[in-house]
Amino acid sequence: MSIAVVFDFTEKIDDFISKGAPIKAIVFDYYLNFIPYFANLFTPLFIFISVIFFTSKMAYQSEIIAILSSGVSFRRMMFPYFLGALIIGLFSFTLGAFVIPNANVTRLKFETTYVKNKRESGLSNLHMQISPGTFIYLYRFYSLTETGDFFTIESFDGKRLKSKLTAQSIVYDTTDGSWILKDYLIRDFNADNSMKISKGEKIDSMLNLKPSDFKIERNYYETMTNPRLNAYIDEQRNRGVGNIEEFVIEKYKRIASPFSAFILTLIGVSLASRKTRGGMGLHIGTGIGLSFTYILFMTVSTTFAISGSMNSLLAVWLPNIVFAFIGLYLYKKAPK
Repeated sequence: MSIAVVFDFTEKIDDFISKGAPIKAIVFDYYLNFIPYFANLFTPLFIFISVIFFTSKMAYQSEIIAILSSGVSFRRMMFPYFLGALIIGLFSFTLGAFVIPNANVTRLKFETTYVKNKRESGLSNLHMQISPGTFIYLYRFYSLTETGDFFTIESFDGKRLKSKLTAQSIVYDTTDGSWILKDYLIRDFNADNSMKISKGEKIDSMLNLKPSDFKIERNYYETMTNPRLNAYIDEQRNRGVGNIEEFVIEKYKRIASPFSAFILTLIGVSLASRKTRGGMGLHIGTGIGLSFTYILFMTVSTTFAISGSMNSLLAVWLPNIVFAFIGLYLYKKAPK
């Protein structure tokens, strides 16, 4: 983590200077929240490297041979490892689900102000249910001006379309919280299949919508505790919003990441418990290689999930599943 802080500071020092970031804010608002976030993010890999280093040292001092020769089974020898992985995994889950999201609010706010200066981005091709039987469509929403293009609202009575309103643009009025629809056209469909059409240049409407419903803050999901994240996902699904894959992936990752500590511990013990000619360096090198493979696997599968090419749950758990089979294979091959 010390190395990570040095590299991060070196990368961002120009932004800190050019944008006048206070030293107090750099230390307490950014790095004080940066370290727990990334430490928790890579906790399973830290466990993996630690297990390999520790077990390899035991193997080359013939301690594992002595343990197995005394009648203790390899399976029994792994019990303290898994107990340690359980404790650290529970601690990691608690931090990631309830503590670190609140700290991320301060960290991301600092990054937005002094580093990346990225504002909230609007949504496009948005379909949403704002109340039972009432659906809207918006082609594009612009966060900075709180305006949108090509707005449609449809009202249904069961499966029958009662009315449809289309507008070329929509603008949020901050004074009274209403929406101004410009160049609108209203079609009212009667029960006898007749239709009434009315149009105009501008009309005010009180919709069950806020500009925040059309915005996505950068890494917004990282600022949500588990209860808030679950509630947000359910709310967006009920509204018919489709682009919530990042939030769903974050929900699954908060469980899959602590659980991976068990799998990586199994691989680490099985790999490092055997004496090899390459020495401890070979074990550590192999462990680092597997660590980066795991990270790459997770990144690729997550990218497929965000693009909609893969189920989110499968994408998050696929690295764990693959590495679990690797762990079982190495366990069978480990000296007993």
